[in-house]
Amino acid sequence: MVATVAANNVIGVDVGGTKLLVAVIDQSLGVHHRVQQPSQGLDGAALLDRLAEMVDEAIDSADGEVLGAGFGVAGIFDSKAGVIATSPHLPLAGVSFAAVMGERVGVPVTVDNDANCAMLAEWRYGAAKGTDDALLLTVGTGIGGGMVVNGQLARGSSGGGAEFGHIVVELDGPPCKCGGNGHLEWYASGDAIGRAGEAAVADKPDSPLALASADGRGVSGALVTEMAHDGDADSVAAVALVGRRLGQGLASLVNAYNPELIVIGGGAIAAGDLLLAPAREVVEREALASLGDHVSIVPAEFGADAGVIGAAVMAFEAAASA
Repeated sequence: MVATVAANNVIGVDVGGTKLLVAVIDQSLGVHHRVQQPSQGLDGAALLDRLAEMVDEAIDSADGEVLGAGFGVAGIFDSKAGVIATSPHLPLAGVSFAAVMGERVGVPVTVDNDANCAMLAEWRYGAAKGTDDALLLTVGTGIGGGMVVNGQLARGSSGGGAEFGHIVVELDGPPCKCGGNGHLEWYASGDAIGRAGEAAVADKPDSPLALASADGRGVSGALVTEMAHDGDADSVAAVALVGRRLGQGLASLVNAYNPELIVIGGGAIAAGDLLLAPAREVVEREALASLGDHVSIVPAEFGADAGVIGAAVMAFEAAASA
């Protein structure tokens, strides 16, 4: 349970590359209202308008006072300048997000990177509770990251650290939405599962996956994951391929940071051990033995809700320290 404060609710907001999730969350981290809408296809002004409308709706639905709103945003937050420095998946670069949203929603606003929020939730109350050195990767539309180093949530010199999705795994590889090339998130994100499924369909146009995708759904990471759980061999292979590529990145992170725990969250965690077991195998093979022998790779306890829960924890902690 979070520290007791005067109000009994905050609004947690996960501003992701695919979806916007807003929830009313109490001090026991119980979710009492949830609203979700897509984030794609909006310009910056429309995105801010939609977020304000969703937060207003959540405030109106809350049973009791709302203390504040915490926003976890898929982008690099420059804590010194108070702006979102870059956001490859959202039109928010250069926005003084806390100031803008604070004016619109009428309650105190806190903001951080969405994966930092997820790390906060898992470290305080979830899968990483009790650890001093842990990493988290949110595997969804892209890959975000958070890290606890020596018992502190670490954000880097300006607030933009732990962008694990943008470590370079192949020089001059496929273009990343951030403008670079060959980054981990192209190979190991939820979108990568969809691309692996598309390749399988192109190779076997009469396969069950191809037939399912032709039924008006198209090939997506969600469809491939669903069919993998149902036992479709091509879908299982597609998820496993992405899992091995994820393991490649994790092995490098193990060698660089020597964590005791790595938490995997985000929407792609719906694949479970279909994704994580191949990743663990690569880490076991590629990480330095003295480091890989001491790390566990586990799913996020809060699942895909880790970001919105962490944003709420951030808001509660900001209020308690005010």
